[in-house]
Amino acid sequence: MDKILVIDDERSIRNSLKDILSFEDFDVDTAEDGIKAIEMIKKNNYRIALCDIKMPNMDGIEVLEKCIPIAPETSFVMISGHGNIDTAVECIKKGAFDFIEKPIDLNRLLITIRNAKERGNLIQEKKVLKKKISEIETIVGSSDKISHVLDICDKVANTDARVLITGDNGTGKELIAKRLHKNSERNQQPFIEVNCAAIPSELIESELFGHEKGAFTSANKLRKGKLEQANNGTIFLDEIGDMSSSAQAKVLRALQENCITRVGGDKQIKINVRVIAATNKNLQKEIQKGNFREDLYHRLSVILIHVPPLNERKEDIPELCNHFIKEISKSYGKAPMEISEEATKKLQEKEWTGNIRELRNVIERLLILSDKKITKEDVIKFA
Repeated sequence: MDKILVIDDERSIRNSLKDILSFEDFDVDTAEDGIKAIEMIKKNNYRIALCDIKMPNMDGIEVLEKCIPIAPETSFVMISGHGNIDTAVECIKKGAFDFIEKPIDLNRLLITIRNAKERGNLIQEKKVLKKKISEIETIVGSSDKISHVLDICDKVANTDARVLITGDNGTGKELIAKRLHKNSERNQQPFIEVNCAAIPSELIESELFGHEKGAFTSANKLRKGKLEQANNGTIFLDEIGDMSSSAQAKVLRALQENCITRVGGDKQIKINVRVIAATNKNLQKEIQKGNFREDLYHRLSVILIHVPPLNERKEDIPELCNHFIKEISKSYGKAPMEISEEATKKLQEKEWTGNIRELRNVIERLLILSDKKITKEDVIKFA
């Protein structure tokens, strides 16, 4: 049952609101002043607080200001018989969910409470999703090689230095990029991913820089590119070794001047973007072949991070197996299956050309096809 706190110095209003909201199946507490309300909010998890503005000792706006930092998930609905537009705007600016004038319209109040409940539900769902994503995106392993990679990550994350991540497919380059962004001061700003290998060469410039309306046949409206969308945040250019020569030239210019021009336009747009790039190619060899610009390579590779293949960090396989067993079992709604020590050793003997991605797929297959426990025989048969 959702808890609501009614804060008002008039007993008749407190009791009336408590009766109405209790009838609507809410668990309602009351407070006659702001000081008592703050103490109650510290001790209880209220979904909604209905707070009068004009009260002795401490007015409602001061209560709001003190409570927002200690109870950010509580939706405050401010109530006043002396309200005006300026008061309402001030309340909203300070973090209130809504403002209602006295005498209170019951229908308006119930609609506002319903909307505040939905807001709370969305906040909870967002927290759950973020927790799930963080669990999925965990970099697992404690071998010397992966520890070295994570140590470099943590040293450079809180800078704006450009990073080039190299490594085979399936080694976790994207997770490294996300870790760099998450641990940076830009972590509240956008993290925009671009898979350069998945976008046709004729569309990559429009994808990165955007286009003006009418720039080409199908350009029916103005479109912001990924670099513009990532402004003040981070852009992750995955598989940058597959980027076309013309796009490379434009990216180089954008990095040099910190501004872009949309396709079909001439206006220069200032951007503040941290660039993280990744590739499974040897860019030094691509430079020698004339497929990649050397000047762009030097712009991108202020910090070089090489993610080792799984075959070079097989001591991490037991830890990775346990992690994937828990993750996959949870997604299936099942209890984690035990894996024998012999089975784990057998997995360590295998050559992993597909790296971490291949190991995860094998673990999922074993969980589906094994009986009660993953054994060495199961690994021989199904892996």
